[in-house]
Amino acid sequence: MSWIVPIASGLEILLLLYVATIDIATRLISNEICFVLGVLGIIGQLLMPMQLAQSLIVGAVLFLVLLTIYQRGMIGGGDVKLLVALAIGLPLSGVIQLLTATALAGGVLAALHLMMRRLPQPRLAPAGSSLIRRVYAVERWRHLRHGSLPYGVAIACGGIWTILSKGF
Repeated sequence: MSWIVPIASGLEILLLLYVATIDIATRLISNEICFVLGVLGIIGQLLMPMQLAQSLIVGAVLFLVLLTIYQRGMIGGGDVKLLVALAIGLPLSGVIQLLTATALAGGVLAALHLMMRRLPQPRLAPAGSSLIRRVYAVERWRHLRHGSLPYGVAIACGGIWTILSKGF
């Protein structure tokens, strides 16, 4: 049974990397991925029922707080789902660590987007351009049109940091 936690953690990390990539490309976080992350978090805590109960309560409280922030237009719905799905698999101290790491990663993400104001406006990336050039062209275009930050990237970074720091 001790092999369940490392496998669940590894799958969570892979899904978070996928979420970050998709959020950059589409600014969407799918319900299915959030559901799977929540289930993996629960599976990782099956050996500790009291901690699972605490995690579910903390996840519910976090959901209510984030729902209020979402209703004010300060955060996206996918970001709410992703944070709550990750919180379900963590004890209270892990949720605090998740939120702290996410906020720090979000600050770096915001700084990068602010630096983009100084960069030249790119031309369309021709077919066969590198991935970095294509991402830069699209992100600069979104930035010029005051598009949203791909905050799922910051959440994924915070989630990965938290998972790795709790250990396999």
